[in-house]
Amino acid sequence: MTKSSKRPPAGLPDKDTLVAFLREAGSAEKTDIARHFGLKGGDRRALREMIRELEAEGRLGKRGRKGFSEAGALPPVGVADVIERDGDGELYVRLVEASPDAPHALLIPDKTKAAPGMGDRLLVKFQRGAEGWEARLIKKLDVGTNRVLGVIRKSARETRVEPVDRRSKDMLLVPQAQSGDLRDGDLVLAAIEKGDQRYGPKRGKILEHIGKEDDPRAASLIAIYAHSIPTGFSDAVEREAEDQELPTLKGREDLRDVPFITIDPADARDHDDAVYAVRDDDPKNEGGWIVWVAIADVAAYVRPGSQLDREAREKGNSTYFPDRVEPMLPEVLSNGLCSLKEGENRACLAVRMIFDKDGRKTGHRFVRGLMRSHAKLSYEQAQAAIDGQTDDTTGPIMEAILYPLWNAYHAMLKGRLKRSPLQIESAERRIRMAPDGGIASIEKRTSLEAHRLIEEMMIQANVCAAETLEQKKTPLIYRIHDAPSQEKIFNLADFLHTIGKPWNKGEPGTTKRFNKLLDETRDTEHADVVNEVVLRTQMQAIYSPENVGHFGLNLDRYAHFTSPIRRYSDLIVHRGLIRALGLGKDGLTDREIAELPAIAEQVTTTERRSMAAERDAMDRYIAAFLEEHIGATFAGRITGVTRFGLFIRLEDTGADGLVPVSTLGSEYFTHDDRAHALVGERTGKRFTLGRMVEVKLREATPVTGGLVFEMLSEPEPRDPNAPAPRYGVRGRGGDGPPMRGKNRPGGPKPPKGGRPSGGLKGVRKGKRK
Repeated sequence: MTKSSKRPPAGLPDKDTLVAFLREAGSAEKTDIARHFGLKGGDRRALREMIRELEAEGRLGKRGRKGFSEAGALPPVGVADVIERDGDGELYVRLVEASPDAPHALLIPDKTKAAPGMGDRLLVKFQRGAEGWEARLIKKLDVGTNRVLGVIRKSARETRVEPVDRRSKDMLLVPQAQSGDLRDGDLVLAAIEKGDQRYGPKRGKILEHIGKEDDPRAASLIAIYAHSIPTGFSDAVEREAEDQELPTLKGREDLRDVPFITIDPADARDHDDAVYAVRDDDPKNEGGWIVWVAIADVAAYVRPGSQLDREAREKGNSTYFPDRVEPMLPEVLSNGLCSLKEGENRACLAVRMIFDKDGRKTGHRFVRGLMRSHAKLSYEQAQAAIDGQTDDTTGPIMEAILYPLWNAYHAMLKGRLKRSPLQIESAERRIRMAPDGGIASIEKRTSLEAHRLIEEMMIQANVCAAETLEQKKTPLIYRIHDAPSQEKIFNLADFLHTIGKPWNKGEPGTTKRFNKLLDETRDTEHADVVNEVVLRTQMQAIYSPENVGHFGLNLDRYAHFTSPIRRYSDLIVHRGLIRALGLGKDGLTDREIAELPAIAEQVTTTERRSMAAERDAMDRYIAAFLEEHIGATFAGRITGVTRFGLFIRLEDTGADGLVPVSTLGSEYFTHDDRAHALVGERTGKRFTLGRMVEVKLREATPVTGGLVFEMLSEPEPRDPNAPAPRYGVRGRGGDGPPMRGKNRPGGPKPPKGGRPSGGLKGVRKGKRK
């Protein structure tokens, strides 16, 4: 607290005097305020009541756990995170312990110091500028690299923290004074203490106790903490969500007689899209269809600049784990007022699309309406009905709703096939949880026509959103997917040569060319490996205010519009449509338009963060499931080839693990990156990408998600056309001496940006495109 230059007279201050004091001090706790004004007894009780009144009036805000400050004020000096970059490249920071209504501050860089970037934590000096708050950089704080998420390992003499990240080497020694209440197997967040120590384990201190290693839900907890997934909501946001009113017809078109239905996963808790189709009775469009897609009108409840909006933007998207969801919006909205529940009035933003008999879209219009879902179906339920197995829900709506939907989809499918989007096949697995929190089973997700129907209707609705915003010259965030780089095409051509499939290096990589390759190899022994390598050749989709089209879908313009409950990008597109079409006063603001580059960067980052966390949680759950099967043999496929070993994906569970090169045999093995193979230097025998093999599970480590296999299959014979090896890696026969470094059990993991030499996880289908 900054001391005032003049001591005030003792006694309870009035409200203006108290606010003026906090403005000068920056922030203060109740005891500091009472001490400053010399308050005792009843005056202290009156002070607490005055502070509550000032909070209710919006003149005071919380600072940290116990402190208070003037609402909208920042302290003279504070720790802040870089959270935004505007269209001009300017950075904005937010106080780490800020209240939800605290302002962002423009970062004034110091040219004598290294420039900070998005996500950096800084020590800054705050001051009011002519156009708002400014933050002058004092120094950059290194906080991310000195934290370790790990498990307590106790012995008679010491307590250590073993990292859950299988790539980390930072085993920490915890002081005895901190380890008294800790138990072996506790999950903790620890900080590495700086010092001049050169030998032995690093010293650390415990920051937070998270849970237990053997908790069935530990995999999700570890992923949440390891990837800094935001959890929960502030009290202010929860209150704001609860204060929303039920929708009415005011400013909306009545769509309640349109028999929309929702089709979602059986365990879905929120329903943000509904569909309906009917034959077009226009004689000029004989055989054509009208397809409606209605999307939850989240923009009606999450308004620009609100506290709900700020936290939704920070989260960027919902994150899904086998046992839980960390939602972007509070449950009262995501599972309540915004969810298109059967039989309940819901606000929506809908698009009415017209298709001709060949699936070509000939027109569309957007409507801000009030709808009522007529039925809630699962994908399996809808598919069973179309296949002739109706139930009490689907039977009555077959003629009026389900048959028209499928017939409209079959017309749309003609247009999709003509467009020729990329047809990569990717098997996904689903973990079914048992009532006790354990794993009941790991199953392959079945791809149904019902999935593809909803996917295509959502894609077309997304196209309509992008087209309308472009026509109205309203800026937007596109979902873009760039074409593969020339280098990736060259690598693909090198590999295809090894399996006798020619690809001219000067030939462009179009979706039709990729699909032709996939079709030619679909029923051959090379089908899976070609699918993997084609997938590895693709770029990652991102969000951007600049359009380059969507290569994978083969579309010139594409925006995410259909999932605003779980994606902030879609909410921005909704606001853009509301602004462009004059559908209300809660559309995209000028400030948001200026910030679109920063918003696009933010939601791209949060999406990748969530995908990494979801993937890591899956790995840990699968490792826990397989821990009881150590020593068992499995059929698997080589999905990645590196100089340090082979990545294997098991056929039944989709589990990924490593066969270290040190266990392959007694000769040197070289990594032939063009052939995606490990080649024995003496014999020339090979282990190649895509090959089916038999492996034994040697180690499963649930806390890291690491699986280590032993190769049981013999290598393939020498390839007479293979290029000469570039370098050797010595293998060891039998168990050999203990493995170290990258070849140790439990590590390493494939690189996040795509597995080397073709090792890639499956991409999500449908709504993540």
